[in-house]
Amino acid sequence: MNLALDGSSVDGPAYTDVVNLARHAPAWLDDTVSAWSTYGLAVFAVLMAVGWWRARRAGVIASVTALAVPFVVVVAYGVDAVLKLLVREDRPCQSLRVATLEACPAPGDWSFPSNHAAVAAAAAVALAFVSRRLGAVGAVAACAMAVSRVWVGAHYPHDVMAGVVVGALTAWLVISALRRHAEAAALRLAATRLRPLLVAAS
Repeated sequence: MNLALDGSSVDGPAYTDVVNLARHAPAWLDDTVSAWSTYGLAVFAVLMAVGWWRARRAGVIASVTALAVPFVVVVAYGVDAVLKLLVREDRPCQSLRVATLEACPAPGDWSFPSNHAAVAAAAAVALAFVSRRLGAVGAVAACAMAVSRVWVGAHYPHDVMAGVVVGALTAWLVISALRRHAEAAALRLAATRLRPLLVAAS
């Protein structure tokens, strides 16, 4: 007996329109979007590294904030994963049985909310606390990731929108809470062998 939810009644027609558009798009565009959908999260890792490297020149508090970004992303992923297990929404490619660019995941690989969108949005918001410029780049990349997940057929539009909200809100709450203790943590860490992680060599 299948107790999983069917999200096609929410925005199934919009999903089908996007998937059909992808099927008739130029091969180079589909290949580019598919590559981004699969490997794009690595860009956020690069942005985190850049943010940490620059923060070391801004001071220990900035460095602690930058080092917290990966932790914040992991928390957002965890929240998103719990919601997936609670909602248990089937993938659109299973409910609608359409041909998609990305292979349809096996039953039990739930769709709502999108992990990719949540991770990308969490990274973008957390990076904004480190650098407005990096946050802006991250926001554009997060939007591109959300769109790509629908384009390749992995998610409904409402899945990625929910993922963005979950990731962004979780990141904002967690990083805001951590920043209240950043100064104390920075002072303690600066007195240890971890100091090179926080301050650039002069």
